[in-house]
Amino acid sequence: MTILLLGSGGREHAFAYKLSQSKMLSKLFIAPGNAGTKECGENVAIDIKNFDTIKNFVLTHNVNMVIVGPEDPLVNGIYDFFKSDNLLINIPVIGPSKLGATLEGSKQFAKEFMIRNGVPTAKYQSFNHTQLNEALAFLDTFDGPYVLKADGLAAGKGVIIEQDKNKAKAELVEMLANKKFGSASETVVIEEFLNGIELSVFVLTDGKNYKILPEAKDYKRIGEGDTGLNTGGMGAVSPVPFADKAFMERVENDIVKPTINGFVKENIDYKGFVFIGLMNDNGIPKVIEYNVRMGDPETEVVFPRIESDFVALFEAVAQQKLKDFEFKISPKTAATVIVVSGGYPEDYEKGKQISGLENCEGSMIFHAGTSFKDDKLLTNGGRVLAFTSLEENLSEALKTSYSNINKICYEGIYYRKDIGQDLLKLM
Repeated sequence: MTILLLGSGGREHAFAYKLSQSKMLSKLFIAPGNAGTKECGENVAIDIKNFDTIKNFVLTHNVNMVIVGPEDPLVNGIYDFFKSDNLLINIPVIGPSKLGATLEGSKQFAKEFMIRNGVPTAKYQSFNHTQLNEALAFLDTFDGPYVLKADGLAAGKGVIIEQDKNKAKAELVEMLANKKFGSASETVVIEEFLNGIELSVFVLTDGKNYKILPEAKDYKRIGEGDTGLNTGGMGAVSPVPFADKAFMERVENDIVKPTINGFVKENIDYKGFVFIGLMNDNGIPKVIEYNVRMGDPETEVVFPRIESDFVALFEAVAQQKLKDFEFKISPKTAATVIVVSGGYPEDYEKGKQISGLENCEGSMIFHAGTSFKDDKLLTNGGRVLAFTSLEENLSEALKTSYSNINKICYEGIYYRKDIGQDLLKLM
């Protein structure tokens, strides 16, 4: 099978790594890919926002399946584009329809979907840019912390949590009146704050049937002790110790089943991943948000624990035969630590030479922001590399990842040294 994978980050390198292990794969193209994905297939310089360009490539290279990594092509309707074209209609796209992708493209749509389908979530109200005074008055009706969410896509930066009411109001004005996040914050969802411990649950569905993938916990803040600015993710761990059998049964019955049943009931064509951001509120799972693709860096700990053939897995999704697919998960623990560019998540420099990777052993090293120039491996993003180790327990997995990080070097390298430490205390 010839497959085209769309994306260029650590998530897509993890996809490419697992796909390349399949005996069913004859050719893998990654668009545009990075310095790591080229070891798993062929990188191709395609603008993944230009669907006509993707169409021409797919037809020219006899591509049998398209797998979508990031959210933008999904929210912009690549699934529908293929389904509405007579030349593409029989080429499966792994990812939801445009309507399904609205679960990530619009926070308000997602909240309304949860309410309609009985999925437990935080209380909320939404306001558009003409309702600023009403939104400010709503903040006066409860105590903080105050959660403000830009309705649209904001590159992972559209959520503000403020303890102080006056600061929350100032942020609300910036979002609604001054377009802090552009068109994404023309509508803002204001939610109650949920206390507890966050985790991510991933579901792969063919639209009717589903498989629950390994759960994960990621670390968003740039500073140790979960301090400082939010990032795309500084590390992740799977499994999560507090997500025991009883908790996960509750997640499946209260959240996963109503979500998938909602797709069927509302005629939402959905063949792909559902990323469910959860809060464990004293043993009660509540949904913070949906995403319509795999998370990053969670993919880098979830995928290494899946032992099934990935091409066969996605073929089962495309053919709506997921119910009968034998899904195997390793009992081992995966831990990922991200190394980033100095200054990230604010201004940072690119083009710093990376050395020492040849000395690393025992870890899967997924490239997030890298490039090759004159046979030199260079940094090419804020998040640069993900060091993932799969071991018998969390302590050993973290030890291996950190040991290998200490063998590499580039100017401005930074990483958190406390990934997983909070979970070790629970064990």
